[in-house]
Order: sequence, then C-alpha cells, then structure tokens
Amino acid sequence: MVIEIRPQEKDYDTLALRVFLKALEIIGGPKKLFEYRNLTWVPSLMEACYAVVLKEEGMKTEDEIAEFIGITKQTVRNMLSADPALVLKKLEGELESKDVKVHTAGGLAKLAYREVKEGRDNVPFVISVCKTYLSQLFGVVWPVEVLTVIKGLSFPLEDRNILKERLKGIKVKDKYAEELIDMIEFPVRSPADLLHKLKEAATKD
Repeated sequence: MVIEIRPQEKDYDTLALRVFLKALEIIGGPKKLFEYRNLTWVPSLMEACYAVVLKEEGMKTEDEIAEFIGITKQTVRNMLSADPALVLKKLEGELESKDVKVHTAGGLAKLAYREVKEGRDNVPFVISVCKTYLSQLFGVVWPVEVLTVIKGLSFPLEDRNILKERLKGIKVKDKYAEELIDMIEFPVRSPADLLHKLKEAATKD
C-alpha cells in the first residue's frame, strides 16, 4: 500500500531554516552583514528560503506558496524566477547599497537550497556564528529564534496566549514579539505566516 505524503506533513520549517543559515554562510556569514550594517532584509531572505523550499518540496502553485507564507503571489513569482548564477556577482554591491531586491534573495535561497540538498551545510556552526554576530548585538536573527521556540506547535493556530508564552523575550526590530501578537490577525496558518505577520506588525507605528 502506497501512502501519499501530503505537503503539510513535511517538515518545511526545519529545511527552510537550514537553507536560511546556508544562505548567510554563502554571503560571507553574519559578520558580512554586520560590516555593511545591512540587517533589515534578513526576514525577507527567510521568506525567500521558504518559497524555494515549498516549491522544491511539493507545493506546485504560486498561490499555495503565497498563502502558506503570507506574501503576495507576485513576490513569490519574483523569488522563484531569480537566476542564481547572477546572484553572487551582484550581491556584494547590493549589500553595500542596502538595496537587496526580492529576486536577489530568491536567487540566494536557490543557491543555498542546492547546497543543503547536496549535504554541504553545517547547521550547529552557523547557528553559533549567527548568535555571536547578530542576535546578541541587534536581535535581527529573530526568525531563527521564533522558529526554534515554536517547534512542535500545531498549525493553523488560534490561541494568542500560547504564542505569547513561547515568544516571550524575543525582539523583532526592537519590539517584543509577545506584544506584537496582539497586533496580528488570527488564525496563524503556518510558521512562515507567523514570521510574515510579526515582520509586518513590527513596522507599524
């Protein structure tokens, strides 16, 4: 008897996190971002990693991917149509100008996904470097922290209190995540949807 594995049964979150960490390693590590003082696009890179993982691991349509992450279909299209071959040539210039475009994040995520699938990622080491260079100084590796503390929760999620307790103490762009929970719309469809909603809430006045 053949049992079909449906998309929601796959561990997209762990793979997306591995791809995200590999992407940071490809660009030179979190220290590179620190040198350029370019930290604002880290959440967008996480979204791109999710988009690539979802596409490669079973979600066939841009609509499905957009709904899962909580971003627009056009943004998904831009990420997935990125040319990985052009990314490394232009990335350093974009880091310097602090203008990393969505298709660049998508191309970087594609490169990182390929490296991870071929077994060339060192998750414990990169997590350690992330915490050393970013989390302690700026709190900008919050997507990694959020995915870590919500591990095991069932989605869609409608209980605000559960998220407030899990996210207590995590800062998202200088705002506490547990306070942002009151600003986001429920239910939360997926971990990727949570990251997107936290990012949006943190940018509001």
